[in-house]
Amino acid sequence: MRNEIKNKGWNEIKTNDSWAIFKIMGEFVNGYEKLSKIGPCVSIFGSARTKPDHKYYKLAEEVAAKIVDHGYGVITGGGPGIMEAGNKGAHIAGGTSVGLNIELPFEQHDNPYIDSDKSLDFDYFFVRKVMFVKYSQGFVVMPGGFGTLDELFEAITLIQTHKIETFPIILVGKEFWGGLMDWVKSTLLGAGNISEKDLDLIHLVDSGDEVIDILNNFYKEYDLSPNF
Repeated sequence: MRNEIKNKGWNEIKTNDSWAIFKIMGEFVNGYEKLSKIGPCVSIFGSARTKPDHKYYKLAEEVAAKIVDHGYGVITGGGPGIMEAGNKGAHIAGGTSVGLNIELPFEQHDNPYIDSDKSLDFDYFFVRKVMFVKYSQGFVVMPGGFGTLDELFEAITLIQTHKIETFPIILVGKEFWGGLMDWVKSTLLGAGNISEKDLDLIHLVDSGDEVIDILNNFYKEYDLSPNF
């Protein structure tokens, strides 16, 4: 930002910001048009750095295949690691495989398991995050880093504040997520910064079968059901 100010005047910077609105609008329009046609899907999040021989990569692939077998599609961030595993599991199982790619200076590149007509590219994180929330019937959160935590806590916040409808948020990997959940219970709940019922929004599991049970049991109470 400082370098930009040195090279450009303030009015020029603000003018460029105004023109960026049209690119943001374009990303929203393109996302809405494509994703409105995909049917019920579940988003899978996790680290871009997870290697194909890692147990969590293999578990994410298994979870994605089970999700597809039960009639849902899979949405990921479209990159490597856990995202690739999610798209791979969906692709091999013959289901819908969606990738919402973000342009980054490192880590991110499209994986080869996304359906050719369901790969979207974004410059803006906030537009991409809207698409995840709007077109997902559930979040499956595999072990990851700051980006994964960002998606997780934004979804919880939006549900907690009734800005979006409730959907299942499922943390996969008790060994990985257990410490975080212990801290949430002991520190956040203990300090009175969240309520007991907020904890009901989050499920902690270890297997694909548990993920499917949570999704299916949740949507038995709603008219929505998988349709492809």
